[in-house]
Amino acid sequence: MTTDVPPPGAEEDAFWQERRICFLATHRPDGSPHLVPVGVTFDPEAGIARVISSAGSKKVRNVRAAGPGATVAVSQVEGRRWCTLEGTALVKDDPESVAEAERRYAERYRPPRPNPERVVIEITVTRVMGTVRPPGW
Repeated sequence: MTTDVPPPGAEEDAFWQERRICFLATHRPDGSPHLVPVGVTFDPEAGIARVISSAGSKKVRNVRAAGPGATVAVSQVEGRRWCTLEGTALVKDDPESVAEAERRYAERYRPPRPNPERVVIEITVTRVMGTVRPPGW
């Protein structure tokens, strides 16, 4: 008897590949939380989550103001399934990093609109929580 059971990790992989709005939490300079909806891509093998944004956005300013080692979290939810990635964030504006983030964003969501002020917030994931966890985390 054969059943259509997805391979181990397939549900978890799909959870971070399907189009889904996420939330990014950063800290304002006064320490209060700033929570904003974003598109996030996650590379579990590299342990890197990426958020594209305009250089002047509040989220980017918060990460830059926090300096090296800024801690952030990104979360997504669908019904009872949820996952939060925590880690340290760094704003990158070099063409290679931005292009890679745009490529990944286009795969998960759609091609981003042109933006000459685009940067990428790269999050080195240090903790994963939730009911759906990427394989190996």
